Amino acid sequence: MQPTPQPLRLASIDVLRAITMFLMIFVNDLGTLKDIPVWLEHTKAEEDGMGLADTIFPAFLFIVGLSLPFALMARQAKGASHQQLFIYILTRSLALLVMGFFQVNLENYHNAASLLPKPVWQLLITIGFFLVWLDYPSAKRKANANPGAVSGSAPPVNQSSLPASYKLLLQGLGIALLIAMAVIYKGREGDSITWMRPRWWGILGLIGWAYLLCATLFLLSRKNLFFLSAAWLFFLLFNIAAHAGWLTSLDGMKQYVWIAGDASMPALTMSGVVSAIIYQRTAAANKQIAAMVMLAIIGALMIVGGFCVRPLEGISKIRATPAWVMICTGISLLFFVLLIYIADIQKKKDWFAIIKPAGTSTLTCYLLPYVHYAIYTLIGVSLPLFLRTGGIGIVKSLVYSLLIILIAGVLEKWRIRLRL
Repeated sequence: MQPTPQPLRLASIDVLRAITMFLMIFVNDLGTLKDIPVWLEHTKAEEDGMGLADTIFPAFLFIVGLSLPFALMARQAKGASHQQLFIYILTRSLALLVMGFFQVNLENYHNAASLLPKPVWQLLITIGFFLVWLDYPSAKRKANANPGAVSGSAPPVNQSSLPASYKLLLQGLGIALLIAMAVIYKGREGDSITWMRPRWWGILGLIGWAYLLCATLFLLSRKNLFFLSAAWLFFLLFNIAAHAGWLTSLDGMKQYVWIAGDASMPALTMSGVVSAIIYQRTAAANKQIAAMVMLAIIGALMIVGGFCVRPLEGISKIRATPAWVMICTGISLLFFVLLIYIADIQKKKDWFAIIKPAGTSTLTCYLLPYVHYAIYTLIGVSLPLFLRTGGIGIVKSLVYSLLIILIAGVLEKWRIRLRL
C-alpha cells in the first residue's frame, strides 16, 4: 500500500460521534429513573419494536465503520505499512475486547463470595483501563487529530513528553491491577460460583469484534467498493439466514467460531465503511450533493427493507433481528446525511461545541459513569425520588450526560483521556 494524500476530514463524523455518545450516556442513566415513557427505553426481548435506547448502540457501530477508512488511510498517508496497519487493528481490537470482557462480568459479580465489594472492583478495573490505555504524552507523537479514531481525535495542545520508563511503569501497574482483579473475581450463575467468562462480551467487546472483522476486510479490499459492498451484503444475508433457521446445521460451531451477533454487529459497522467510501469518492469529485442524495436513498431503502423483513422475528435489539439491523442502519445513514449538510456544507459544527469532548474523548466519556456510579454506591449517596421520576428525571439524565462530557473535556485538557 503506497502512501496516499491525506484523506478527506469530515466534521460531521465527529459531531455524529459526539451526539451518539451524549445519547448513550443519557439512555444508560435512564435505568436510574422511574415512570418514564416506554419509547425512551430498551424494548424487551420478547417484544416486537424498539425505543430510542435501541437505536444508540447500532448508531455507534455505524460511526465506527464511518471512522475506520479515514483512520487507516491517515496512517497509510504517513507511511504505515500493510503489516503495521494490521498490528494497529489487532491492538485496538484487543483493547476493546479486554475492557468488554471485564465489564460484562460485572453483571454476575457475587459480593458475598468475593474479596472486594462490587463497586470497589468496578472502580479498580476502570482505573486499570486508564493506566494501560491512557493517552501518555510522547515526544514522537504530535498533537494533531487522528481522523476518525474510535476514541476520538487527540487534544489540540502539545504537552511535554513522558519518559518511556514512567509510561511502561504505569502501564505495568495497570496490567497488574487488571490481573489481580481477574484473580480475585467471583461470579454467580444460579447456585454456582464461577470465574470470569465472555458471556456476551459487553458493548465494548462487541465493538471490538466488529471493528476487527471490518477493519481487516477493509485492509484486504484495498478500498475496493465492490468488495466492501459485497461484504456488507454478506453480513446482512448471514443475519437473515441465522434468524430464518437456515444455519441450524452450524449450531455446533457457535461456541467456537461465529460472527458477533449473528453478523448484526459487523453489518452495522460495514454499512458505515461503505458509506464513508461512497461519500469520500463523490465529495472528492466536488459532488457532495450527489453523495448525500445517494446515501439518503440507501438509508431510505434500508428502512423499507427492515419493515419488509419484520415478519422474520420482528424488530428486536436484544435478539439482533434483521429488521432492527436494517432500520437502525437507515436511521443512522439519514442522520449522517443531515449532519453532513449542517457541519460540512453549512459549516455549523460550532452548534455542537458544548458536547465536542464526546467526539474527541469518546471512550473516556463512556467509562466515566462507571467511576461515578461506583463512588456513589460506596458512599451511599442517592438523589431524592422526585429527581428520578418522570419528566424531571429525564431532565436530570440529560444534565448528567452533559456534565459527564464537560468533565471529560476538562480531563482532556489535562491529557487524561484514553487513546487506543
